[in-house]
Amino acid sequence: MLLTIRHETVYHYTAALTYTIQQLRLSPRAEAQQRTLAWHISSSGNRHPYIDAFGNLSHTLTVTKPHHEVRIVAEGTVAVTPLQQGRLPQAGEFSPLVFTVPTQLTQATPAVMEFAHRNLRSGADSRQLLELAQAICAAVAYQSGSTAVTSSADDALALGQGVCQDHAHLFLACCHIAGIPARYVSGYIDPGNTSHAESHAWVDVWVQESGFAGWISIDVTHACFASDNYCRLAIGRDYDSAAPVRGVRRGGGEETLTVQVNVSALPSDQ
Repeated sequence: MLLTIRHETVYHYTAALTYTIQQLRLSPRAEAQQRTLAWHISSSGNRHPYIDAFGNLSHTLTVTKPHHEVRIVAEGTVAVTPLQQGRLPQAGEFSPLVFTVPTQLTQATPAVMEFAHRNLRSGADSRQLLELAQAICAAVAYQSGSTAVTSSADDALALGQGVCQDHAHLFLACCHIAGIPARYVSGYIDPGNTSHAESHAWVDVWVQESGFAGWISIDVTHACFASDNYCRLAIGRDYDSAAPVRGVRRGGGEETLTVQVNVSALPSDQ
């Protein structure tokens, strides 16, 4: 599948800023199942590329002159090959145990622990992990704007509503409680006929089952395996370590954020 992607992020401020610093994870990961054919990031200020702790190609963006707006555009084309039952062809350079550490967003509160013990057991296979995704979708209805990027798995479970990052956080928390390595993935999806946005979050889970030991990629929000309609930007322990754009500013008054993502797909033989 060829995915053509354009992602525009615009921060607008009611007063001038004197300084902005942003951490950008807006470049597709170099992985066996996806190949970047063309990619470009444009913005004001200066961008410094680096590889972060989880192997994600990242940039530090700094704007040091007075400004009322920060506009970031990432766009290009990525070729993605299908995955069989979500199975990733490479294990990666890190031990899976790196992704068993809970975070503030995936911590095991009593409510999350009760949910995990009810819906997942240690050593679960891919079928049982999909069933966990279905249980999460039933417990946390998809509702755009219902939570914030600071909301935890426990917050979403208590509210009974959330978005893709909340589904991912609750899934990660359950896996960690069961002793199963799992990691957060940020990226894009060709939405097809679904109603969910093209900018997306899902999970990778380490499984050992008949004929396969490695990572499988699961879209918790849609309770399905990820395949060639997904472009992976970053992996991490949670949203904080894999967010496409996050940062701080000095000055600026009130902030208005506008994000527009467009993803279109063609078969790779076209």
